[in-house]
Amino acid sequence: MPFETGIAIRPTTDPLGFHYGEGVRGPAPELRSLESIRPSLRDPASSGPDPVYAIAMDVCQAADWEELSHRMLLMGVVTYAAGKLGNEPVRSQGHVHAVSQHSGWSPPELYEIWSGAAIIYMQEAVAEDPGRCFAISAQPGDHVLVPPGWAHATISADPRQPLTFGALCDREYGFVYDELRKRQGLAWYPLLNESGELHWERNPRYRGRELASRSPYSYAEFGVQRGVPLYRQVTTDFERFQWVSQPARMRHLWDGFEP
Repeated sequence: MPFETGIAIRPTTDPLGFHYGEGVRGPAPELRSLESIRPSLRDPASSGPDPVYAIAMDVCQAADWEELSHRMLLMGVVTYAAGKLGNEPVRSQGHVHAVSQHSGWSPPELYEIWSGAAIIYMQEAVAEDPGRCFAISAQPGDHVLVPPGWAHATISADPRQPLTFGALCDREYGFVYDELRKRQGLAWYPLLNESGELHWERNPRYRGRELASRSPYSYAEFGVQRGVPLYRQVTTDFERFQWVSQPARMRHLWDGFEP
């Protein structure tokens, strides 16, 4: 059965984007072209679906917008095309969140997979030493938390089907790409073999670090509930998720955090 997202948003594939149900507000999606993500690919000359994905920021039930806005919280939704980018899976180029003026932090992001199969890749830093590196495999209904200041990218783990996910983030969001583009992406490249199986290759522009692959855990200490749609959790208890836009509230949990 499809995952119940808690909000009437349906992804579309032709054209790539979203259909908003009754009472739902959201912008026209932004389309990310293949050309725009080439600088982060292992092979920038790769061919693949174009646009690669559609993203809509600030989607919600119209009745919830005022409270979300007041709390500096925002829900985004993204849908990826099926297919491959050369021998790489469809994915985002990766980014770090800009420091938010209202909090003074590079904010965290809480993902929820809606359909397809995903890997959320993240690393501590965009520098010669990328720090700890993780690849978190997730299925519909799973949540994945990216901590403040980490570089990350979302990868479609199954080229046969589109990937759709929601993400809760700071309303004052910003994406920083410069250092990642200088290093032609993140510290590990996801690659697909002829059978469609995914494996990883180091990016030689970083110092070698091991990659830890795992499934997500519950994040219960952050107030996240398994089996309950994220949008419903947030709009039932806004205060419980205020740490997304005010990360200092969870300062004691960020030190040594492992996704």
